[in-house]
Amino acid sequence: MDIFNDLLKFSIVDIIDVFLVALLLYYVYKLIKGTVAINIFIGIIITYLAWRLTEFLNMELLSGIFGGFMKVGIIALIVVFQPEIRKFLLMVGSTNFNRRRTFLKQFSFLKTENEDETNIDAIISACTKMGQSRTGALIVFERNNNLDFLSASGDEMNIKVTQPIIESIFFKNSPLHDGAIIISNNIVKATRVILPLNNEKTVPKRFGLRHRAAIGVTERTDALALVVSEETGQISYFKDGEFIVFDTTEALKSLIKKDLA
Repeated sequence: MDIFNDLLKFSIVDIIDVFLVALLLYYVYKLIKGTVAINIFIGIIITYLAWRLTEFLNMELLSGIFGGFMKVGIIALIVVFQPEIRKFLLMVGSTNFNRRRTFLKQFSFLKTENEDETNIDAIISACTKMGQSRTGALIVFERNNNLDFLSASGDEMNIKVTQPIIESIFFKNSPLHDGAIIISNNIVKATRVILPLNNEKTVPKRFGLRHRAAIGVTERTDALALVVSEETGQISYFKDGEFIVFDTTEALKSLIKKDLA
């Protein structure tokens, strides 16, 4: 009966509250999914449950140990989840209202079918051809985080993505081939973009500056990055600051389409 009475008191504010909490948890999950951080997060939850259990059972020694850990837990969380917190705050602070028109449309599961889908097939075909000719390339895909602060370091563009366009931009004698390009909703929005380099991780020797830049931008934002090596012609894919392994170009296309969905 008490539960029934509580349900009757459930107001529109409560519904909004639950929705916003669910939305927050969804984005936290997206940020840490597939990373080591999710294992740490699970470990923290287990530690918290163990603390509550020892308190309930009046196990004073263990409860004191777990309680001391939980009291400094917020500092530990900031240190451990520093990249994820930075990415979350960037996602909140750099919302691209002009492109999404409304706040709710920026959430991936609320996107309409009218939005332009990036022509991944044309991009991969261009990368494959550039790889055969040992033409270096660095392509960044914008997702929820607005990358205008990076676009400002290069030349702003508004060109529809096609295979010839991608190849001509990175042609060795082209004035636009240096730096990265940023693609958003099937539009090349900037060329000759300077990206932040990663200097913290141990990067394999086969990776050059383009690869370090790809790691750097995907660590700091939720962007995706493709690199074509000038030395080997190999195509590399980066997400969340990590190198993503794939077997074939078809598998790579599927990965990118899934991550952009």
